[in-house]
Amino acid sequence: MVGVRRGSGPDELEEPPVPKGVTRRRPRTRAALLKAALETFAEHGFHAATIEQICERAGYTRGAYYSNFASKEELFLALFDEHSERTVRRLAESIDALTAEEYTLARLAELASRVEPDERDWYLVTTEFTLHAIRDPQAAWVLARHDERLRAEIARGLTLVLRRAGRELTVDADRFARLLIALREGGLAQSYVEPDALPPGSLERQFLPGFLEASTRELPEGGARAGGDQSKRSGSDAVI
Repeated sequence: MVGVRRGSGPDELEEPPVPKGVTRRRPRTRAALLKAALETFAEHGFHAATIEQICERAGYTRGAYYSNFASKEELFLALFDEHSERTVRRLAESIDALTAEEYTLARLAELASRVEPDERDWYLVTTEFTLHAIRDPQAAWVLARHDERLRAEIARGLTLVLRRAGRELTVDADRFARLLIALREGGLAQSYVEPDALPPGSLERQFLPGFLEASTRELPEGGARAGGDQSKRSGSDAVI
């Protein structure tokens, strides 16, 4: 079961207490455990993988593990957030590199359709945890909160990117973010079963431009923000 804290603001996973004497090594320890966990989950499965296997692969003790994570569920959710942040950052950097002339729906769809070579491992892990969450209402509740934050980031970024392309959504942004995620995850499920018939990202490349065209409209004259220095942002002002 996923441990959560209730009763004071939005429910969140309980954070393990920070031990005294924590040094600058802790971020490296956490990163090594996350990397080892992803590899172990992908190889053995979320349920079959043990904390001992993760620690052995990372080269750390169980004590180091429990000073960072209270459970395998908490470890997965940390992987989820790390993967979301990395994916969003890569896409934002690609979009920020576009010139004003390149801000077209087709080009934006092409960038959003890219699938990194290491995505298969993550897909295996997140699919298994999703099945776990479907069977466990508490795990589902916590996973839904993380999904919600990811959708909010996608919706915010999509709104900004479309404005730079001179367009705006005509449908609810959160619903459209759900569609984007469904297209990505559903397409990958088929691609990893039939990679020759359906290369990863090909469904998005084929249909996302049409979805964007059908679900957006041109901004009133003067509403576009693309071009010049406005297309270059960083930090919290990144496009996604």
